[in-house]
Amino acid sequence: MLDAKYLRDNLDEVKQLLQKKRYELDLEAFKFLDAKRKQSDIETQQLLSERKKASKQIGELVRNGTPVDEAKQTVNDTLKEIDARLDDLKNESRQVQHDFQELLMHIPNTPDDCVPEGADECANREVFTWGKPRNFDFEIKDHIDLGAVKHELDFDLASKLTGSRFTVMRGQMAAMHRALTQFMLNTHINEHGYQEIYVPYMVNSESLRGTGQLPKFEEDLFKLEGESNYYLIPTAEVPVTNILRDTIVDNNDKRGFDKLPLKFTCHSPCFRSEAGSYGRDVRGLIRQHQFEKVELVQMVHPDDSAQALEELTGHAEAILQKLELPYRKVILCGGDLSFSAKRTYDLEVWLPGQDAYREISSCSSFGDYQARRMKARFRNPETGKPELIHTLNGSGLAVGRTLVAVLENHQNADGSITVPEVLRPLMGGVEKINC
Repeated sequence: MLDAKYLRDNLDEVKQLLQKKRYELDLEAFKFLDAKRKQSDIETQQLLSERKKASKQIGELVRNGTPVDEAKQTVNDTLKEIDARLDDLKNESRQVQHDFQELLMHIPNTPDDCVPEGADECANREVFTWGKPRNFDFEIKDHIDLGAVKHELDFDLASKLTGSRFTVMRGQMAAMHRALTQFMLNTHINEHGYQEIYVPYMVNSESLRGTGQLPKFEEDLFKLEGESNYYLIPTAEVPVTNILRDTIVDNNDKRGFDKLPLKFTCHSPCFRSEAGSYGRDVRGLIRQHQFEKVELVQMVHPDDSAQALEELTGHAEAILQKLELPYRKVILCGGDLSFSAKRTYDLEVWLPGQDAYREISSCSSFGDYQARRMKARFRNPETGKPELIHTLNGSGLAVGRTLVAVLENHQNADGSITVPEVLRPLMGGVEKINC
């Protein structure tokens, strides 16, 4: 969340910045709650001062001729009255503080100055393209038709087992899906310097608040019934980033969180309700309730944040290039930027079956927005004081969408798929799969 002091001192500037995200900051609500919070603190201090003075009045009353027992009773009555007022004030203060924190939790992050103006994805600005879409001399099939021949991508079977927006993979499709996952992990670990990490697929509400999914986006999540207060993860970003919740990175950390940057890669399933997206990408693997992703997460010194975003995005791009998949890189405009992000690059892969570029990775910098919610800090060696870290993450890549891109871009006239060279060692040397 945003720093309350910074917000208080720069209300008009923050309001203007957030308008780029198409968010209208309620200045009056902020001022009202902030004033109530201040007044509650002032009244509490005044009552505590009165209580301190009252507790010293017994001796004064006795010196002025009041019997000891009567003096004690008088002071005790006064203290009892003050304590009752303090209890009421504490309850009121607690509620005001809660309302103030909830208001802050609902205010999105401010965008970087370099973020383009615009209301939606149509205003996203292309940074560059890599590779050229292939010219096919035969009729192109999309991934759904390619996978349907041998039922190795079986959406009907998944619908019987669960419902819509799920899939069953088997045979060579399942093997390629697994190979893609392993290839991504190997590349990020061995070439890009990430540490692999395995995390729970369920998290508590505190973790989701830490990265910004709660309280605003609960309808997009799958919540488990019962008393557990658990949610299925929408992305590995949530548990991996929350590793540093309530943590200070310094030399004394025994778990190895002793210095920045920290770079993690994690393969996990992701579960999303896709609330509000009905009618969009209802066919195929593009928009599923359950899919897999290899996530990249970095926690860095604030001075290194901008460079880290370029680096992380480049790591995701390397996967596309090694798979020989044409793509383009775009910077998101304010209206398309996510709630918590300051700046985001989307990588959009070319899909011949749709004759369009489609998102396959979002790489974002959050500044200290998530860290402030999580109280994730590092100890500045120069001052010895804790300071907020900066967090970043991105898909490196979404495995299902990468499978779609490989199938469609590397298809042949006979319906077979040429296996990208980098995947062959992970698929037993197979050069083609037959759909």
